[in-house]
Amino acid sequence: MTSVAAEPWFEVASLRRVFELLNVDGGEVRVVGGAIRNSLLGLPVSDVDLATTWRPEEVAARAKAAGIKSVPTGFDHGTITLVVDGTPYEVTTLRRDVATDGRRAEVAFGTDWKADAERRDFTINALYAARDGEVFDYVGGLADVETRTVRFIGNAAERVAEDYLRVLRFFRFFAHYGHGRPDAEGLRACAQARAKLSTLSAERVWGETKKLLSAADPGRALLWMRQAGVLSEILPETEKWGIDAIPGLVTAERIFSWEPDPLLRLAAIVPPDAERLEAMAARLRLSKAEGTYFGRFANAPEIASTLADAALDRLLYRHGTDGIIVRIRLSLASARRKSENDPAFLAETAAFQRLLARAEKWRRPVFPLGGADVLKAGVAAGPKVGELLAELENFWIERNFNVDRATLVARLESMARAG
Repeated sequence: MTSVAAEPWFEVASLRRVFELLNVDGGEVRVVGGAIRNSLLGLPVSDVDLATTWRPEEVAARAKAAGIKSVPTGFDHGTITLVVDGTPYEVTTLRRDVATDGRRAEVAFGTDWKADAERRDFTINALYAARDGEVFDYVGGLADVETRTVRFIGNAAERVAEDYLRVLRFFRFFAHYGHGRPDAEGLRACAQARAKLSTLSAERVWGETKKLLSAADPGRALLWMRQAGVLSEILPETEKWGIDAIPGLVTAERIFSWEPDPLLRLAAIVPPDAERLEAMAARLRLSKAEGTYFGRFANAPEIASTLADAALDRLLYRHGTDGIIVRIRLSLASARRKSENDPAFLAETAAFQRLLARAEKWRRPVFPLGGADVLKAGVAAGPKVGELLAELENFWIERNFNVDRATLVARLESMARAG
């Protein structure tokens, strides 16, 4: 018997309270999905979701009677979130699909655990753990966990047609949990349905893509997405740019202790073209901060490994740190990977490391003059004020920010007298 009874997350008091609340009067609740999958794979468990034979209104009523807060996070689809001792648990009534259109499903509630399992997406996500920790498997999920196979439940094409987002979920789960080659039937179904991704909301597409790019190593998944024509469907910007930078970037993240960053990984596989990246941000409905990230990346100058410190400082002042740091990180990852086969790139790798350390520590100096100083020097209000300030600031920048205020004021007064 497979069991998760000994897992630390399974023994917490808040989860035991949920079991006590709903495993009564002929009803039952079980843990379902990710927590079981991750435990069996030896991976961390964050969220614990549950499935129950109780209808959502009954779950809410029993929670209220027990003094447990309930939130109807997806009431129409059977989901109630119970907040127990500050920990949220999504509890969803067993369901079967009545009708689907590839974007949303109409469901009917039930009490059949096998029917509930068969409506889910992947076998590894359809495992249930009862109150004693015993794991129930109705669709072959345990065997697929053992081999790290991401497999659709039943007919792959039918599962995909129920919700076309499953095309991206297939590759996302492969990136996080898969091993070897993707399941052939699943890969074929995703390739055949790739054009249907255009019917989904941009938010759903970007959400799945971002989760995929957050995997420890998304390289193999991206490769198979490209082979299946899915990558160019959602990210046409990558079509002539490629994904070859990903292996080197993933290795650099590990070596230099960088946190895996889905935005940096996306920057590695798209061209630094401001117009195209602005269009990408709009199409995918990126957040304002994410759109700004790609704008700064595209508009930042390319940094040579031979760049002197003072020259880097001037570029950082003129362009800001964010885009330049992205540029340097990508160049560093590329140089480090090349150095594996050609020691000549070791010096370039070291140079980019030095530039990156400087850029990350750099703090923007404050220009000592302002508009009031120009007016005080006798210049009338108008465009001339800005012109003089810009000329003086440029003078200060080109001298590596080492000109003091007194010298700048003296130069300003001379310029004002000259008209």
